[in-house]
Amino acid sequence: MKNSSTAFKAPFSKLGLRASLVACAVAATVAFTLPAHAGKKNDTLGFAYDQTPENIDPYYNNVRIGVIIAANVWDTLVYRDPVTGEYKGQLAKSWKQIDDRTLEFDLREGIKFHNGEEFDADSVVYTLNFVSDPANKARQQTVTGWIEKAEKISKYKVRIISKKPFPAAIDYLATAIAIHPAKYYKEVGPTGMNLKPIGSGPYKVVEHIPGKSLTLERNKDYFKDSPKAQPTIGKVRIRFIPDRQTQMAEVMSGGEDFIMHVPKDQAEKLKSIPQLQVQSGNTMRIVFLQMNTRDGTPAPQLKDVRVRQAIAHAIDREAILKNIVGGGEIINSICTPSQVGCTSQGVMTYKYDPALAKKMLAEAGYPNGFEVDLMAYRERPQTEAMINYLSAVGIKPKLSFMQYAAMRDLARANKTSLTHQTWGSNLVNDLSASTPVYFGGGADDVSRNPEVIKLLSEGDSTVDMKKRQEVYQKALSIIAEQAYAVPLWTLPVYYVASKEVNFKPYHDELVRFWEMSWK
Repeated sequence: MKNSSTAFKAPFSKLGLRASLVACAVAATVAFTLPAHAGKKNDTLGFAYDQTPENIDPYYNNVRIGVIIAANVWDTLVYRDPVTGEYKGQLAKSWKQIDDRTLEFDLREGIKFHNGEEFDADSVVYTLNFVSDPANKARQQTVTGWIEKAEKISKYKVRIISKKPFPAAIDYLATAIAIHPAKYYKEVGPTGMNLKPIGSGPYKVVEHIPGKSLTLERNKDYFKDSPKAQPTIGKVRIRFIPDRQTQMAEVMSGGEDFIMHVPKDQAEKLKSIPQLQVQSGNTMRIVFLQMNTRDGTPAPQLKDVRVRQAIAHAIDREAILKNIVGGGEIINSICTPSQVGCTSQGVMTYKYDPALAKKMLAEAGYPNGFEVDLMAYRERPQTEAMINYLSAVGIKPKLSFMQYAAMRDLARANKTSLTHQTWGSNLVNDLSASTPVYFGGGADDVSRNPEVIKLLSEGDSTVDMKKRQEVYQKALSIIAEQAYAVPLWTLPVYYVASKEVNFKPYHDELVRFWEMSWK
């Protein structure tokens, strides 16, 4: 890794890439038996994604494809404009703050779910009370844990009461809190909602083959007053294809129309393919290397702060950002820079210094380094680059690459050492949706610092913005000083699509099928 400017040159030419992908395309026709009826001619947008949601119910998965599906199939009470940030009424037509813990919503009338069930206060009350109850084990407790209860005032009026003041409530309600049909959800629960999802959004699910595909159809009866545009593409077929090369081969051959999260070097080469377009943009998603310091950690070396700081000094973030990531920005705190409450002011930073890293490892009693497990679930080229840097100072990571749900469950069971994490905050532009997820004492916190937990909890419920910023800054400073994680960068996304498709990338990394159209 001596010459960081040349360490990551692409191993093959455009011609080589084309030949490789064409070969993959042939293999793909054998590997996947689903018919390729994508494209403008069939009015069906083919979309391939590398992660499989464990449940289509938005409260029981937390991978990005689940967030994308949720936004297209379900509606929220409030809608946040992705360009202006303005909050607009969606299922609710208006709202007001009753006191520091209570929001009151007047709901729209005449809206129906995809199964014909009427939307009203019962839908809101049952959904929120069910998913916020820890006994129902929603994966998204970070999204709903602030809710004490929802109350029905009348058929089209509800109140949502928070456990304590929660200044970010409207942003959560505008982005991450989907509303289910009460009667149907009570009958089938999360398992039935996964098998046959029912929402009120611009697209409805017409087929779900778990682990393989999901087919959406335009909701012709979508309510006209929604701030979401009326959908124009007839169908969207989502296929879950873990292998990146197969995805690219499919989009080249016309089997798919749209893929995302394409590595920078490969996306750049695909620009030369006439029938394809490549777009990119920075996102809210942050990337970091998390270290398990809990009692019983499989890597007791990580309990020494000098080892953790050495790991931070060993990674050349600037080189990886420039040569592999190809966009985004370096972060020094575990939060998205645009989020309310996020700051790196006064937070300790770690410059790339392999000599210092070796010295600190020696001082900690590991002059020859040590072996350690490293788990990851996406952005493999970035993971492998970090492995190279760690190896250069004597740390020998053993990589396990897997689906996110598997990695998450191992981390929660205290069976991980280093994990290459990314987090998109479920679209919520507030620090409460990022840092506390991994450091607030919940299931994904593998450091469990009592002072950090207390500070983050205080920040989440502090209405005074100046005080809130101060409290969050203290928590972020402790996390950095103790090097519980290595903050890396915000993640740009490279999209590759058929040139027949009109689409726009957004900062929140959300694919809005209802805005897309054929050229």
